[in-house]
Amino acid sequence: MPDFKLHCFALSGNAYKAALFFALAGIEWESIFVDYLGGETRTEQWRETINEQGEAPVLEHGETKISQSGVILDYLSEVTGRFGAQTAEERREIMRWILFDNHKFTSYYATLRFIYGLQKSGETPVVEFLRLRAKAAYAIVDGHLADRAFMVGDRLTIADLSLAGYVFMPEETGIDHSAYPAIAAWKDRISNMPGWRHPYDLMPGPTSL
Repeated sequence: MPDFKLHCFALSGNAYKAALFFALAGIEWESIFVDYLGGETRTEQWRETINEQGEAPVLEHGETKISQSGVILDYLSEVTGRFGAQTAEERREIMRWILFDNHKFTSYYATLRFIYGLQKSGETPVVEFLRLRAKAAYAIVDGHLADRAFMVGDRLTIADLSLAGYVFMPEETGIDHSAYPAIAAWKDRISNMPGWRHPYDLMPGPTSL
C-alpha cells in the first residue's frame, strides 16, 4: 500500500500540483476521489474528519494530514528530498514564488477558468476583471522565465510545480497564450520530463461540470 494518499479530483489544479510531484518523482501514491462538485467538501463530516477548511487537496502520510497545496509541496520536498532548495536563499525564493502563485498566478486564473471555461458564463465584468489580473500575473512569470529554464535555480523545484497547477488545464479562458512564449517553453520542458501526465489522466473524477 502506498505511503502517500491524496484526496483529489481531476478538475483541481491545486490537487494536480501534488499529483504532479508524485508523477515526476516516480513515487507511488493513492488517489482518494473528492466529490467536490457534489458538495462533499462542504459537509460537516468532511470538515470534521478530513479538513476543517473545507478544501481539497489533502495529503495523508501516516499519521500526518496536511492541506493547502503550498504546504503539501513543501512537506513532500522535505520528506522525499526531491525538488527542494539547496540553500537558505533558494528556500526563500521558492516560498516567494509559491506565495505569489497562491495569491496571484493560480488565484485569478483558476477562478477565471472555472467561471468562463467550465461554467460557460460568457463575457461579464467579473470575467474581464479576472482575465486582466490573470494576464498581469502571467506577464510577471513570463518575464521571469525569459532568461531561465525554471523558476528558481537551474532545475525543477516545487516553485515550478506550484505555478504549473493550472497551466495544463485545457479549458478556454479568453487569454492569448501565444503572448507568453517563455511560459510555453517552460511548460514544454515540464511536460517532456519522464513521468509527466496530464491532470485529467493523473487524477480521478469528471472533467466537466
